[in-house]
Amino acid sequence: MTKVTAEQLATARGCVLGLMLGDAIGATGGNVPASGSLRATSAGQLACFTVEGLIRADVRGAHKGICHPPSVVWRSYHRWATIQGISGLEPMADKNPPTGWLSMAPALAARRGSAPATVAALQRQTMGTIAKPGGTSTGAHALTRTLPVGLYPSCNPVDVAALTHSGEALGAAWLGATVVRLVAAGHRLSDALESARLHAAEWREVAERSLAPAVAAARSRPGTLQELTRLAPDARAVSALAGGVYTAASFAARETVREALLFAASAGDGGHAATVAGALLGTAHGPDALPVDWLSRLELAWPADTLARDLVTQLADSPSGGEYVDATDPHWWSRYPGG
Repeated sequence: MTKVTAEQLATARGCVLGLMLGDAIGATGGNVPASGSLRATSAGQLACFTVEGLIRADVRGAHKGICHPPSVVWRSYHRWATIQGISGLEPMADKNPPTGWLSMAPALAARRGSAPATVAALQRQTMGTIAKPGGTSTGAHALTRTLPVGLYPSCNPVDVAALTHSGEALGAAWLGATVVRLVAAGHRLSDALESARLHAAEWREVAERSLAPAVAAARSRPGTLQELTRLAPDARAVSALAGGVYTAASFAARETVREALLFAASAGDGGHAATVAGALLGTAHGPDALPVDWLSRLELAWPADTLARDLVTQLADSPSGGEYVDATDPHWWSRYPGG
């Protein structure tokens, strides 16, 4: 008997699939081809490995009593870089080749743009922390790949963002993942945005410069391209957060998700606002609200859906068992080795 509820499953699937769909639509700049695969970017790929790292961390905690998600996610990013064939990494691939099913997915081994800050941090072989971030970049990947951490409440999203980024990008990651967490807990999107702003604490300045203006603009001038380009002028994490929040708040209805993603993709920020909007709207409305004609062409649809289902299953049921509990799925450990 599973402890997973239909609501938990819909929320997680909507978040991860919405993120991936936003990533793919954002990459088109709003000019979605009539046919063919909708390809992910490196941001979508890294978000997949974030979810895998969270699952592995929880498996490790159940078996060894040690659960430090950021370090396990760091190793997941290393697997991503290894299967991508990126040079200059720690020479461990020959002795310890990538394990788990995700590393075998062809679409995740294909080069889909660059992730310079993440790659540079991996090549330096130094895992960043909040006290000493792993790089100086404030780019959008710190936010987009960290959004799924909102589905794993015991992990601080800033710890994951700080692996490779720093500064205001850490605050954007906290705000974005916190909104996901609140919506997943049953809050309306508008209430989650306000709560995240009010409880931003050390990230209050970031919230007042990105999240607050986006919400205000959505109330006064919703769905206006001029406002979108003002809020999201570049590929920084704060721009992606502001553009994504403005879009999601402007097109908050379940039936306007397609319109929202096309609108966000026109921001000219590299598609990052669309990624954020897709994650927020997917979390709020579930996977059934996402355009099925696009989902059927989404390159990472199956891996993303599987990861979302497996994350919820791991948190609720721990199929690999634990130190004092027998496994209910004998193959779970091979799918998600605890480390």
